[in-house]
Amino acid sequence: MISVVKVASYIANRYMKDFGERISEMKLHKLLYFTQRESLIRKDEPMFEEQFLAWRYGPVMVQIRNAYANDTLNDMPSDEFVEQYKEVFDFVFQNYARKGAWSLSYLSHAEFSWKNARKNLLPEQNGNEPLKIEDIRKDAERISMRRFLLDIIQQTTV
Repeated sequence: MISVVKVASYIANRYMKDFGERISEMKLHKLLYFTQRESLIRKDEPMFEEQFLAWRYGPVMVQIRNAYANDTLNDMPSDEFVEQYKEVFDFVFQNYARKGAWSLSYLSHAEFSWKNARKNLLPEQNGNEPLKIEDIRKDAERISMRRFLLDIIQQTTV
């Protein structure tokens, strides 16, 4: 596994390169979440060990919040690491990076992991409950099944 700061640095740098603008903090947190979930889907392992907190607008990592505020997301992962997780990063960028931060927040609110961590909180509370990796794995399994069924439907309608 790798530090989430390295993953966030890669995402922020790639976003700047691909879209010519700085990624918003909210979008960065959501892309990190979807990257972690996609790593569970494609590699059957988490990419990083740090845990998200279930804040009211979706999963958040305090250390990334601080690094973003201080503009210190410059600790890039090795080229070998990026190549090893290329399909994960490419999928996340192709399917989520163009969406607005609020749309990504809305998507993250449908995740079991986020709902489960917030079950005892009021909607306006940020909360400091971590999202459990086992719960993110359940989200990954649900998405994998949805993709599998969609493939079957698409194959039968051709």
